[in-house]
Amino acid sequence: MSALTQYIDLYRQHGDIVDANSGGALNSMRGDALRALENMALPREGSENYETTDLESVLAPDYGLNIARVNVDVNPAATFHCGVPSISTSLFLMVNDIYAESDTARDGLPADMYVGSLRRFAETYPEVAEKYYGRLADMSNPTVALDTLFAQDGIAVWVRKGVKVEKPIQLVNILQNGTPLMAVRRVLVILEDDAEVKILACDHTQNPDVAFCAVQTIEMYAGRNASLDYYDLEESTEKTSRLSSLYLRQEEGSNVVIDGITLYNGNTRNEYFCRFGGRHAALHLYGMAIEDRSRHLDTYSRIEHAVGDCTTDELFKYVVDDEAVGAFAGLVLVDEGACRTEAYQSNRNIVGSDRARMFSKPQLEIYNDDVKCSHGAATGQLDAMQVFYMRTRGLSEATAKLLLKQAFMSDVIDKVRLPGLGERLHMLVERRFAGEEANCASCRSACASNS
Repeated sequence: MSALTQYIDLYRQHGDIVDANSGGALNSMRGDALRALENMALPREGSENYETTDLESVLAPDYGLNIARVNVDVNPAATFHCGVPSISTSLFLMVNDIYAESDTARDGLPADMYVGSLRRFAETYPEVAEKYYGRLADMSNPTVALDTLFAQDGIAVWVRKGVKVEKPIQLVNILQNGTPLMAVRRVLVILEDDAEVKILACDHTQNPDVAFCAVQTIEMYAGRNASLDYYDLEESTEKTSRLSSLYLRQEEGSNVVIDGITLYNGNTRNEYFCRFGGRHAALHLYGMAIEDRSRHLDTYSRIEHAVGDCTTDELFKYVVDDEAVGAFAGLVLVDEGACRTEAYQSNRNIVGSDRARMFSKPQLEIYNDDVKCSHGAATGQLDAMQVFYMRTRGLSEATAKLLLKQAFMSDVIDKVRLPGLGERLHMLVERRFAGEEANCASCRSACASNS
């Protein structure tokens, strides 16, 4: 029996409850999602672009789903604050998959934008929601189909034409429950022409002894000459599985940065599907991961240059140690008419033990001669001569390796365009390599003033 059967049966029996606790565009696509899942076989480990991820195993456990929307008995906005020193952010939260916000979340935000509950957005602006919700995400993707079937809320960010949001938006996703739980959420980001916004998303798990599964689909639209930064930081636990699919469409002259940072996790698959719909647009897609113990991270990216005169800069870095497993598969597709495309893809990795594994598959598929494209991968260990040189300068072997690992990750962190976040990430990476436990959650009280 497929792991999908339990979810299909659950919706067939209680679909009315799912719909009653959601609305609008979110409900309108559930039928399509159900039909997709009914005719779908989940990819197994070793399938194309799933070399290390077995979705059947990830979705097999009997997770609970909170389709009745029972509130968690806690005020997350008061008890949890994930902030970055020197940055004042507008803080919005999802506790499992229930929306919440801090009392001061909207302070300093322009009136010509919407940020908040996706369900409320679909009810308040039905025409906009219908135009954008579910239009990029591909229902043949198991993560998208499952998410579409059960997502009852999420977060929407809609920035109208010409509006520049000065204050960064912070989206904090908290997993918190006493028993195994699946949280299903959706993120919709719409930037109209000439709009600008920076978003920091943070994933945290509060209960290290409880098994969680986070399923999310992110749809992003960047209009003409729009500027979008999206930074995604995961600090979860070894019993947390995360399935995340991000879809992006860029119009003419738009500039987008996506930077995914995985510091602590359990079993994660991050997918990026990006498409250029207008000329002279630029995409900067970056990611880094620190994997040890038996952690697992699988990254898949597909970037389609459907029009010419666009640029892609893609860089992913991993450090894998102990018995951890890392994987990267990336495809840059240049269509026939996409003249003067510039696309650069790189995956570089450090493997720290004989038991750790790293899989890398960068790919270019080009149907045009007038391009500048390159791709490459490099996997190895720390340079023994560099370690030796640093030890001759009085450093211990452990300190030398720590500094080299930090330096290895620096160019991904330095791509951050949000002032203050880069410094914070350098500190978190240093502590992570030093073997400290996850401590971004220590911001709960210390950074309350930033919310």
